Amino acid sequence: MHIEALRMVSRILAALVFICYLYQIVYLFVPMLKKNRPHGKAIMNRYAVLIAARNEENVLPYLLESIAAQDYPGELVDVYVVADNCTDGTAYTARKHGATVFERFNTKQIGKGYALNFLLGQMKNTGVLDNYDAFLVFDADNLLRPDYISQMNRTCSDGYEAFCGYRNSKNFADNWISSGYALWFIHDSVHLNQSRMLLGTTCAVSGTGFGFRRSLLEKCGGWHFFTLTEDIEFDTWCATHGVRIGFCREAMLYDEQPTSFRQSWRQRTRWVQGGIQVSIKYAAQLLRGILRGGRAGYASFETATLSLWGYGVSALASGLAIVCTFLTERWPGVFLALGTAAVGMYVSMLIVGALTLLGEWDNISGSSAKKVMGMFTFPFFMMTFVPIAISAIFCKFGWQPISHTVAVPVSSMMTPGSHSSAA
Repeated sequence: MHIEALRMVSRILAALVFICYLYQIVYLFVPMLKKNRPHGKAIMNRYAVLIAARNEENVLPYLLESIAAQDYPGELVDVYVVADNCTDGTAYTARKHGATVFERFNTKQIGKGYALNFLLGQMKNTGVLDNYDAFLVFDADNLLRPDYISQMNRTCSDGYEAFCGYRNSKNFADNWISSGYALWFIHDSVHLNQSRMLLGTTCAVSGTGFGFRRSLLEKCGGWHFFTLTEDIEFDTWCATHGVRIGFCREAMLYDEQPTSFRQSWRQRTRWVQGGIQVSIKYAAQLLRGILRGGRAGYASFETATLSLWGYGVSALASGLAIVCTFLTERWPGVFLALGTAAVGMYVSMLIVGALTLLGEWDNISGSSAKKVMGMFTFPFFMMTFVPIAISAIFCKFGWQPISHTVAVPVSSMMTPGSHSSAA
C-alpha cells in the first residue's frame, strides 16, 4: 500500500516536471515555424559601453578595436572601463585605446555586479550618466561584429527596456569543454531566446552582450545585482517586474570559453550557487508574479522552472522514482534505471546539440571534424552539471576571475574555419 502511494506521488511529480519543461521542447521548433518580426524605424540612441575588466590587458585591446570599428556613428558611442582590482596594465591599455577608465580596489565586495555598480556610480558622480539613452555591457574577452551596435539599436528602438544579442564563441574547437559551452550558449540564443522573441515572451541575458535603457536603470534604482550570478538576478528582477527583454539574432559577439575542467567546475559551481541565492531571494516575488498571470506571469513561471524550485522538483521526482524502484526491484533495478536515464539524457542532449550545430554550422569557427566531435561530446559536458549541482550544495566557492588567453581580432572569427588561441 505504501509503495503504491509512493508510485502515485512519483507519477504526479514526473507529470509536473514534464509540464514545467514542455516549453523547452516547443522552443526547439518555433524558429522553423514562425518568421522574424520586422523592426520598426531605428532611433539613433546614444550609448555608453560598460566593461568590467580584471587583469585583461591581453584581450581587452581587441574588444576595444572591435568597438571602434563599429558601423554605428562613433560620436554616439562612448566606452567606460572599470579596472577592477587590477595588478597589470589593464587601465593603461584601456586609456590608450580611448576609453574612460575608473580604477576600483575593493577586495571585500568582489564580483561583476559590484564592479558595474561602482562604474555607474562614478559616471553619475562625474555628471555623464544622463548623457546616454542606453548602456551596453560586455566582458573584456568579447569581440563584436562590425554591425553589432547597429543591430542592437534596432531592438532597443523597438521599445524594449533591456535587450541582448547572439552569444558565439571564440574558441569552439579548443576541446570538449569549450565546445560544450559554445553549443549551449548558441542553443540558448537561437532556440530559447529567438523562440521567446517570436512568441512575444521575455528573453534572458546570459552574462555578457546585453543592454538596457537609462529609464530601466532608474526604475531599478541603480545596478544593485550582487549575487554570484548577477545576470540571473537581473533576469529574475525583470521577469517579476513585468520588464520584457528583447533579443537581436543579428547582433553577434564572440567570447572565450574555459578549457580547463577544474576551472569549468569552479565556474559552474558558482553559477549553481548563484542560482540558489537568486531563487531564495526572489521566491516570494516569483510566486506573486506567477499568480498575476498574463505575460509577466508566464515570465515568472519560466524563470521559476530554471531556478532552484524547478530543478528541486525534478530532483525530488527522480529521487522518489529511484526509491520506488529500489523497494520493488532492489539494486539491479536501480542500476538499470540509472543507466536508462543516462542514455536518455545523452540522446536528448545529442539531439539538442545536433539541431544547434546543423542550424548554425556557418556561424561556428572550427574544422568540420571538430564541429562533429563537439556535437557528440556536448551531452557529456551537460551531464557533468549533475555532480556539479550536487557539490555546489556542500562546497563553497566565491567569485573568481576566469583567465582569458584567446587574444585575436574579430576578423579571425569571421573567416570560416579559422581560429587562433595565441595569447
